[in-house]
Amino acid sequence: MQGIRFSLSALALGLISVACSPTPSVTQTAPRTTYAPAPQVSLKLSASQKAAIGKKIWQNESAGKISGLTHWNDGEEFPSMGIGHFIWYPKGFNGRWTETWPEFVRYALSQGKNVPAVGRLADCPWPNKASFQRDFNGAQLKGLRTWLASDITVQTEFIAYKSRAALPNILKAAPAAQRARIQRNYDKVATTSNGVYALVDYVNFKGDGTNPRETYAGQGWGLMWVLMEMREVPSGQAAAKEFGQAAKRRLDLRVKNSPASRGEKRWTPGWHNRCDSYGRPL
Repeated sequence: MQGIRFSLSALALGLISVACSPTPSVTQTAPRTTYAPAPQVSLKLSASQKAAIGKKIWQNESAGKISGLTHWNDGEEFPSMGIGHFIWYPKGFNGRWTETWPEFVRYALSQGKNVPAVGRLADCPWPNKASFQRDFNGAQLKGLRTWLASDITVQTEFIAYKSRAALPNILKAAPAAQRARIQRNYDKVATTSNGVYALVDYVNFKGDGTNPRETYAGQGWGLMWVLMEMREVPSGQAAAKEFGQAAKRRLDLRVKNSPASRGEKRWTPGWHNRCDSYGRPL
């Protein structure tokens, strides 16, 4: 992916050229959603480039293991599915984090994908980790893993789609005095291949930063907060590296502000390693 130049005007995050229309609830018989073409962009990434980003995200989330495609972290109330560890809430649970699995399923259905029936349920059918682990090698979870492992591209395209939509949402939600800074920093990061990977990966990793529930002590860690956190650096590799450093600073603040009962400090080494990868050319 070296030597490819990315720019915000091309919206390098346009790994897919679709724009979302209203989507239905996910059920076993969910109708397909129609996705209208997005405005033309001057850059389109090849299948091999999308595959490289998808492989990197899968490596970040679960070391590229098929077993990691259906996972339930200790201390969490929900499983994480796919290469992007899309969150799927059990019935009756409404957590702080943005739920993404049902939205991914709607996207996959709109692309003509044959999502396994259990994956099309609106609520995760396993109410807790114990039941999930008991059924880990059962037909339903094995079937989900097989399907997910067979189509990394649709997962990567969904992650890119979410990232592509993030900047307009951020600019709308951000303090007016910060909007020019956010736009400028985004532009700087998006001029390299690893910068594009960073922007795509981070939205999937920690959200766009506009959800007020995804904060501790009024401080967030999603993409909006990282772009506001960045120090003044030139465009290109310097910006991609500073994006990773700013992300680490915001995540360290998250750990500092988080309830001690959550034990979030245990995640710091892995989070730092992931953010450090943003500064290295792909």
